[in-house]
Amino acid sequence: MLKEAVAYYHQLLEDFELAESSRLALDEGLEGARLIFGGRRLTPYLRPHFVTEADWRRVVVICETIWSALQKVKDAAIGNDEMLDELGITEIEKDLVAIDPKYRQVSPSARLDSFLTENSYSFVELNGESPAGIAYADSATEIFRALPVMRKFAETYELRGFEGRPKLLDVLLKSYAEFLGAEPEKNPVIAIVDLKGLPTQQEFELFKDYFESEGYTALICSPDELDFDGEKLRYREIVVDIVYKRLLVNEYLPIIEAHPALLDAYRAGAVCLVNNFRSKIVHKKAIFAVLTNERYAHLFNETELAAIDLHIPWTRKFRDEQTENKGEKIDLVEWTRSNNSKLVLKPNDDYGGHGIYIGWASTAEEWDAAINVALENGDYLVQERVQTSKELFPMLDAAGNWQMIEQLVDLDPLLYNGKVGSAFTRLSSSELANVSSGGGMVPTFIIREKA
Repeated sequence: MLKEAVAYYHQLLEDFELAESSRLALDEGLEGARLIFGGRRLTPYLRPHFVTEADWRRVVVICETIWSALQKVKDAAIGNDEMLDELGITEIEKDLVAIDPKYRQVSPSARLDSFLTENSYSFVELNGESPAGIAYADSATEIFRALPVMRKFAETYELRGFEGRPKLLDVLLKSYAEFLGAEPEKNPVIAIVDLKGLPTQQEFELFKDYFESEGYTALICSPDELDFDGEKLRYREIVVDIVYKRLLVNEYLPIIEAHPALLDAYRAGAVCLVNNFRSKIVHKKAIFAVLTNERYAHLFNETELAAIDLHIPWTRKFRDEQTENKGEKIDLVEWTRSNNSKLVLKPNDDYGGHGIYIGWASTAEEWDAAINVALENGDYLVQERVQTSKELFPMLDAAGNWQMIEQLVDLDPLLYNGKVGSAFTRLSSSELANVSSGGGMVPTFIIREKA
């Protein structure tokens, strides 16, 4: 049914007036909603990503099963230096991880990056620290739902989009109630905290607008604008109750001594931090090396182990050691050298596609050089290739002309307190489906034929 639906949508775009009116509506909507990332159109496509109801139900079950396993890794890792070392948690990060956030969930909001094909469903990464895109996706969903071509398409197919901002607000409030040990007596003040001048600033403004529309005071600020007097965290004399932390640990560490108010308030239990610093445990890409390593199988139940085996690619910390791959003993470095056609090397703790080496796109010399870089760095992973998803999308150029271009399709379910609540999709012409690396995003719609 999915192929027929996509073909029908593309057929509708053959009507010039319908396609042109849809393009104009898209550009007007993007400009009005500030859907701009780094100065460029975030959604340069005339079609959203469609997923069938049956596939979506399967995605939800698998994601939530994997998340239950991830929560168990967090529980096992707290206070366990051996496991924290395996995950690549540094000494200063261990100090942050040791602080009790006063709520149990490791990452109240998280994003699983995945590929859904006709015969497989695989995860490649997890963003458990500060997942972006929730507010962007909400706005894009509203814009696409109103496009003339989508309204025509909806005459034949039922469409269901997502709303992530209400679920994110619910996560903040539930975390805060658990933090307090009781329901708050008044609406908490929410501060969205990150560095200044980032391309995600527009998304912060979308969140601020939404929080305020729901009756909450919302602020956008950076760590240097916060003060802690030993009792309260403040921004310009306004007491902050919840920090919606978009600030990455890697970006906070270089300035943490100069601007310690956020950390001091969190350590003192004076502010509810969402996501908290323990999210670093599952945000490290080595989390997949723990999930797929037989040494840690005892942590998981049979359902979780089956889901890991089917949907998590085999992953190892890259180092000179003996390990196992599908029951076979291997020398990891030499085996990696000989199997570049099915492997990728990636840094344990980076984002935006930085430092990734794709074996099947490398010459033997390039792959050897990548292996040397990874060994010298000391904090790299080797991961088996997964089956990716590709589809044709009507893609717009800077002048507003469009043509059908094959795109890598990265489906990104978003979890709120461990439950799948929304999703969006990233598209790319390269092997890296990453907005920071030049990709784009579209909203995800669940579809089915009308009775």
